[in-house]
Amino acid sequence: MKLSVIIPVYNSENYIAQTLKSVLSQTYHDFEIIIVDDGSTDKSIDICQQFHDARIKIIHQQNRGLAGARNTGIRHAQGEYLAFIDSDDLWLPEKLAKHMQHFERSPEVGVSFSRSSFIDDQGKPLGIYQMPKLTEITPEYLFCRNPISNGSSVVIRRAVLEDIKFSVNLYGEVEDFYFDDSFRQSEDIECWLRIALQTSWKIAGIPEALTLYRVNMGGLSANTLKQYESWERILEKTQTYNPEFVEQWGNKARAYQLRYLARRATRARSPQIAVSLLHKAIKTYWRIILEEPHRTLITFGAAYLLWILPQFVYQLLEKLMMQITGISQKLRIQQ
Repeated sequence: MKLSVIIPVYNSENYIAQTLKSVLSQTYHDFEIIIVDDGSTDKSIDICQQFHDARIKIIHQQNRGLAGARNTGIRHAQGEYLAFIDSDDLWLPEKLAKHMQHFERSPEVGVSFSRSSFIDDQGKPLGIYQMPKLTEITPEYLFCRNPISNGSSVVIRRAVLEDIKFSVNLYGEVEDFYFDDSFRQSEDIECWLRIALQTSWKIAGIPEALTLYRVNMGGLSANTLKQYESWERILEKTQTYNPEFVEQWGNKARAYQLRYLARRATRARSPQIAVSLLHKAIKTYWRIILEEPHRTLITFGAAYLLWILPQFVYQLLEKLMMQITGISQKLRIQQ
């Protein structure tokens, strides 16, 4: 078994069939699918059981959250490589094949990720993409910008996860952990940062947008402050094993995270929260204006325009900007 696909499932009955179909439609075939039922109370698992493919295994557990479900999947996985996909996202058919080619070409790469295309709640393309840096990803760059972007874009060598695992008794017995179960948000970046700081493996991306990442606007503003609190816990944890790194890069990373959350608050139509986060970002690390003036000023502009413009005017302006951005991004991907 060359590769294991891990799908954490928690109350995803509206999307899980599409997600599974996108995995089963891969042009690369040498993989198993480990579905981790993380205490679902809807029909998600009933839907999964309707797929009759010998590669599918379903594991049931009480709810542990996304990190906990991924860890359970990793413990049961047989593959030399592990791919993760959340139960509401989709893959293009050639995704796994492209990543396996990437690993074959680059034996020093331990974490391979792709660019992603945004889709809405109904699966319709929004015409915009996540366009991260693909190479020369240092720990400080990863901490500030997280080029991996989302957990459904990544494929990892098993050896990488073995290098960062730790053992602890959280649920009544000692188990191996890879993601940190104590994180219910920001578990991805916490794991990627440990890989970057504690191993010699390289993290690199491929240019195609092979992941379709579903944007769910529900609860964005409510979760923004909780997400920031969770992100601050990454600083606290990293401080325990690499205080010099946090001392050098902590405030810069904090400002970049505040700006990112301000964009989320703007998309969630919460201008007061967005503006407050942006002001805090500048106060924390004002050089963000000089280092990335374009992105910083656009974020400020969007937040303040949302505050002062009538909603229908802002929506028209936002739609126009998204169309322009999408065209530009698509051209970059094609190049």
